[in-house]
Amino acid sequence: MNKYLTILTVLMLLIACSSNEDKMMLTGNVKGLKKGTLLLQKIQDSVLVSIDSVLVNGSSLFSFKETILEPEIYYLNLRLENGILKDDRISFFAEANPINISTNLTNFAIDAKVTGSNNQEKYKTYKKIIDRYSDRNLELIEQSFEAKRQGNDSLANKLDSTQKSILAKKYLATISFALSNKDFEISPYLMVSHVNDAKFVYLDSVYNNLTPKIKDSKYGKDLESLMQYRKNLDN
Repeated sequence: MNKYLTILTVLMLLIACSSNEDKMMLTGNVKGLKKGTLLLQKIQDSVLVSIDSVLVNGSSLFSFKETILEPEIYYLNLRLENGILKDDRISFFAEANPINISTNLTNFAIDAKVTGSNNQEKYKTYKKIIDRYSDRNLELIEQSFEAKRQGNDSLANKLDSTQKSILAKKYLATISFALSNKDFEISPYLMVSHVNDAKFVYLDSVYNNLTPKIKDSKYGKDLESLMQYRKNLDN
């Protein structure tokens, strides 16, 4: 009898472990939040939909358990007690791992810290690289506006030319990052979401560089579809 009980226990443990292999355990804290509803969202058929929600009443801690078949961009949104949605939402790479999001009510998206997702860590690195170009681009826009206001067309034209060069470098930095991370889902994701209007040769280069697993992922297939769409436009 004890032998059968042992076998049954082992089988139950194996089933439990296998059922959790594709689960994301999302936990977190929104400091300053007393009442509201946290919404776990994703894009389905080009529409942002809520797939789960958690009511917050007193404690700012929260948790979700969601099936994640492959890494994908999810969103955490907040509906306040008065029913109004926050005008900023947290985007993150959901994975079948324990993931934690820590933030506060005042700067809900800006101050969000996400840990536990491999692709999210890659995305953080990418953001640090690309923000330098974005910040410089904003500086140039302000300088160009001021030059035009003062009637200095020569300087304005020079600044506009520099701005185009910065944007080109930003594109190339994104493509280079995608090429360097061929075994992560973030690679095709960046191509379809950040530089989808890049020259076809760059899209093709990144796609052919992807590992078979990433080619077969959601964003790998999205990149393949984008390339086919661009081919059809040229025919």
